Amino acid sequence: MQSQLKRGTLEMCVLTILCRGDRYGYELVNIISDAMHITEGTIYPLMKRLKDSGSIDSYIVESQEGPPRKYYRITDSGRDIQREQETEWRGFTAAVNRLLDGEENAQ
Repeated sequence: MQSQLKRGTLEMCVLTILCRGDRYGYELVNIISDAMHITEGTIYPLMKRLKDSGSIDSYIVESQEGPPRKYYRITDSGRDIQREQETEWRGFTAAVNRLLDGEENAQ
């Protein structure tokens, strides 16, 4: 169940983090990994899908400490999607929490 929950929420998590500021891929992995176990191999295909859909874009920043880094930033479309996903997530988790708390009839 945990891997399915991760797959279903990872996009929302990435978009939420990017709403707070631009990040490079490895940085995103580290931030998310602090909350749940993920690998770089999980993030990069997602970043490509988000970029292809227009939810994010990217740019390169030269680094004095190594190779250039690709930074990702959220687009206006991505912000709209993030808001929709967050609203849906909060409603869903509230409903599940009500059931877990024995409030079957509460809406």
